[in-house]
Amino acid sequence: MTKRQLALLAATAVSLIYGLTFTVAKDVMPQYILPFGFILLRVAGAVVLFWAVGFLGPKEKIALHDFPRVMAAAFFGVALNMLTFFKGLSLTTPISAAVIMVTTPIIVLVLSSILIKEKLKKKKITGILLGLLGTTFLIFYGKSVGNAPHAAMGNLLVFINAVSYACYLILVKKLMDKYNAFTFVKWIYSFGLLMVLPFGWQEFQHIEWHLIPVDVFWKIGFVILFSTFFTYLLNLLSMRELKPTTVAVFIYLQPFFAAVIAIGLGKDELNLVKLLSAILIFVGVFMVTHENRSNNDS
Repeated sequence: MTKRQLALLAATAVSLIYGLTFTVAKDVMPQYILPFGFILLRVAGAVVLFWAVGFLGPKEKIALHDFPRVMAAAFFGVALNMLTFFKGLSLTTPISAAVIMVTTPIIVLVLSSILIKEKLKKKKITGILLGLLGTTFLIFYGKSVGNAPHAAMGNLLVFINAVSYACYLILVKKLMDKYNAFTFVKWIYSFGLLMVLPFGWQEFQHIEWHLIPVDVFWKIGFVILFSTFFTYLLNLLSMRELKPTTVAVFIYLQPFFAAVIAIGLGKDELNLVKLLSAILIFVGVFMVTHENRSNNDS
């Protein structure tokens, strides 16, 4: 198997893990662990793992003037990103959350046009508007079901999560160009842990560990080990061999995997609102990213 094939396999595995995460995390919260308590557990576990692996990596230090960027990346990439995602997921359904997450490439483009003055052509603007229309449609008209009584608020929080993650991608780009990934990721998660601690500590204290079934403990471990730690390692593997635009395309597999898993396990249902929203978002994302790929490959 070639390095490129391994990279493609790694990128597919990341989408599959994230697709599983929507349903797995939903089984844990809010029934056994409240969202913010779960985030504290997830980030603390990731900090231990990243520091443990970081000792095996290159011995380089982050310049003092880069720490404000690291802390900003921690806020958008760990604290705000994870808190809004898990809280939103606890209120909405796996399919709705996965569909909204696909707007991330659109948000990255919008923020890039604002922050680095990238010019937007008509096709991209049309794609952005279609994607946001689909997201708005899903947020306000997404049907509340039995395990998601507050779907509209949940969908809005997942959208805030997507915006936060887009900010993180832009902030972390300069760090990736300057340092080895393991040099800064352990610091990002360490600062992120300090940021989520005030929000998650009370909910963490209220976890009734003796009431948690064995299978739910496995699901908690899955989120910490696979959804956080291994996905980062696999993303590194894929980014070494594939173009960023190629890696970005794999985010579109997440709603597919999330839908198949959630419907197959009876955790969600596919309705007209979700389907129409997904079509609008996917068409919008295609219009934005298709032109990007043409420009990059020319």
